[in-house]
Amino acid sequence: MLDKTYSAADVEERLYTRWENAGGFAAHPDSPAQPYTIMMPPPNVTGSLHMGHALTFTLQDTLIRYHRMSGRDALWQPGSDHAGIATQMVVERQLAGKGITRHDLGREAFISKVWEWKAHSGGTIQRQLRRLGASPDWPRERFTMDDGLSKAVRKVFVRLHKDGLIYRDKRLVNWDPVLHTAISDLEVEQRETKGKLWHLRYPVEGQKGRFIVVATTRPETMLGDTAVAVHPEDERFKDLIGQFVMLPLAHRRIPIIADDYADPTKGSGAVKITPAHDFNDFEVGRRHNLPMINILDMNAKLNGNVPQAYQGLDRFVARDKVIAEFEALDLLEKIEDNPMTQPYGDRSGVIIEPWLTDQWFVDAAKLAVEPIRAVEEGRTRFVPKHWENTFFEWMRNIQPWCISRQIWWGHQVPAWYGPDGTIFVEETEDEARIAAHDHYGVATELTRDTDVLDTWFSSALWPFSTLGWPDQTPELARYYPGDVLVTGFDIIFFWVARMMMMGHYVMGDVPFRDVYIHALVRDEKGQKMSKSKGNVIDPLDMTDQYGTDALRFTLIAMAAQGRDIKMSEQRVAGYRNFCTKLWNAARFCQMNDCLPQPVFDPTTTRHTLNRWIGAKTEDCAAKVAEAIEAYRFNDAAQVAYGFVWNTFCDWYLEMAKPILQGEDGVTKAETQAMAAWVLDTILHILHPMMPFITEELWEKIAAREDQLITAAWPKGQGLAAPEAEAEMDWVVGVVSAVRSVRAEMNVPPGARIPLVIKGATAVTLARLETHRLLLASLARLESIEVSDTVPGQGAAQVVVGEATLVLPLAGVIDLDRERARLGKELVRLDGEVARIDKKLSNPAFMAKAPDEVVEEQRERRAEYESQRDKVRDALTRIA
Repeated sequence: MLDKTYSAADVEERLYTRWENAGGFAAHPDSPAQPYTIMMPPPNVTGSLHMGHALTFTLQDTLIRYHRMSGRDALWQPGSDHAGIATQMVVERQLAGKGITRHDLGREAFISKVWEWKAHSGGTIQRQLRRLGASPDWPRERFTMDDGLSKAVRKVFVRLHKDGLIYRDKRLVNWDPVLHTAISDLEVEQRETKGKLWHLRYPVEGQKGRFIVVATTRPETMLGDTAVAVHPEDERFKDLIGQFVMLPLAHRRIPIIADDYADPTKGSGAVKITPAHDFNDFEVGRRHNLPMINILDMNAKLNGNVPQAYQGLDRFVARDKVIAEFEALDLLEKIEDNPMTQPYGDRSGVIIEPWLTDQWFVDAAKLAVEPIRAVEEGRTRFVPKHWENTFFEWMRNIQPWCISRQIWWGHQVPAWYGPDGTIFVEETEDEARIAAHDHYGVATELTRDTDVLDTWFSSALWPFSTLGWPDQTPELARYYPGDVLVTGFDIIFFWVARMMMMGHYVMGDVPFRDVYIHALVRDEKGQKMSKSKGNVIDPLDMTDQYGTDALRFTLIAMAAQGRDIKMSEQRVAGYRNFCTKLWNAARFCQMNDCLPQPVFDPTTTRHTLNRWIGAKTEDCAAKVAEAIEAYRFNDAAQVAYGFVWNTFCDWYLEMAKPILQGEDGVTKAETQAMAAWVLDTILHILHPMMPFITEELWEKIAAREDQLITAAWPKGQGLAAPEAEAEMDWVVGVVSAVRSVRAEMNVPPGARIPLVIKGATAVTLARLETHRLLLASLARLESIEVSDTVPGQGAAQVVVGEATLVLPLAGVIDLDRERARLGKELVRLDGEVARIDKKLSNPAFMAKAPDEVVEEQRERRAEYESQRDKVRDALTRIA
């Protein structure tokens, strides 16, 4: 007999170990089954599970379990990313605690320390994924720095270089002056701040007393200005185009140029151009062949390209000095407060500088052509579809991709330099030496490039490198391309697009057919979770308290396409109740000898109730399957939830009680077998979403040869029974209508009330006679009469089908008091709706309110409207 309560803590680790040891997660390359592939977005080796991870891995696991049960040869390819900067910082902090720096150790010894840390402390998130119930093929786990993937990285780099698609160039990058490396846009955090806008006057050469005013948020960069730009159609400056200004403090003459980048409607209409320290200015500088003067060193201190008095100063100290000198020279026109965003390094926490430096770049524009075409032609499909627009916007305006990083942990650039600076790019040092010998004619000493590659470079190869490429493995032939990639919108450009570039370049085909973009997980108020706000919900805390299945089902039920998830502990607690409901239903079946019958055929049932539940069960399985395959996860959860809680537990089992407790042995045996069959089917349907409790019930209900994880998804058996469905749906409709009136009118739960049915057809009357006792029991009715003469006063009426149900309530409740209560409630709800309408129609509110606040108001309005409709219905029902 099942325990009275389900204890997730006693079940989950045991079941997961059994699944894993039994090979339940394994793909089978030799199988004749159609393959189904999901490439796991590799979490950082330094990572730990947060709610965003919990969402994406739960959705992937739901897909993989469903397709595994559907007969596909399912591969969920696991792995982790070496996370260059993040991992290096972890190890450097550990060394700092011992008073050691990486430079004390040297590169080789430091990298050994990182590998040592990875072996002992890395992989936390993989252990946590097991707690989440994730079922990837763990023996196939890969790491972006393992030998196979490193070989793939070197081969692709060399091939791209030989094809002219990787090159070395001096361009602007996001420079972290603490970490001393270029970083990607994803590692830059834009923070809102209250800054200043300084208006500086530049003297026009040869025109005493005439100035051009430029405004800047970074006055110190004026020392690197090489032009002032004005719009070519701006009448105010047309006579100055081609003239010069004298750059104060630096005492250099710089040209006044015409460029569309200058906006006549902003500020003075003139902008200073500092090509080495601003991304927009860099493009202007290239268009006009302007000098690019880098005034900062790697520490963001001013270098030798500025006047002596500024050399060695920190950028912000230099800023104060520049402002002071401009003020002393009467060249500071004004200072304004300026709300703005500033770029910070997400790991170092310091302001990032656009810095001109030599780096390795990929010609992303050429690699973007095929991925764009693939999406246009539908060979790769975004779900929801609107994310295609974001993809196209980024890809059609793509800039060169900076792939080099000035750190030690990562794939070292396979490039060697000769004594004259000639670059030799090869897969190995021996090959580089051969190339150098061919070039110079003699053996020549080479120096290895010290940079490593951007983590996203190796991640871009993930869909095929994990399958063994560059070797032509059976797995590569079978599982590439994948079926779906599940990820967040924030890395469409950083990872999704780059995998598509490399997939086409290396494999000549898309890396995945579908890209499902899930939304963000926010707090219950719609705010982004952050430690500073104190609103972070730890998924592991939720699994400890409510069980993994409750958390998983919560995330799935709320994963509506295109809508962020508003997460709260109360929601998880609510779905824990769903687990309890399922457990109690299984106990009820067990106590009533509803046990699986190996030879039972649901198509042979004769009783109307059993034919009805058979049809509903088959319909539920089909709808859940359809929803999962369409990535409508919330629909899958809601269909399953509604069927289990309402149709099976609240209706079927309640309506089956008289049969299970009755004397009709044949009908009783059929109902016992049918209830057991439906429960088994429910376990199948829920397993992809709630794997632990379903597997535990599967095991405990009866002796089984196989585990549920490998059981087949329910197939249609032609159980549709239109007449039985119509009949039992009518019973459900009548009872629901009576219960609704009782609740709306505050009828005491224990009170039995009469029911009069008016206008019934012969079919309805026949159903009434068949189910009279059941209706009276479920709706708590004192009597049921059929009559065209009904009470004129003191009765509530509701229509079900063609018939009117009349409930005489005089003497049961105070109808006048009930009308007054409902009237007051209607006035209150009208007021709430009007109040929200006023807010939403207020332009000032709509301009200032964050999107999540507006959405919350709309949801609240919809809730009030729904309540108002119910009150109105209740008022109209009182005769």
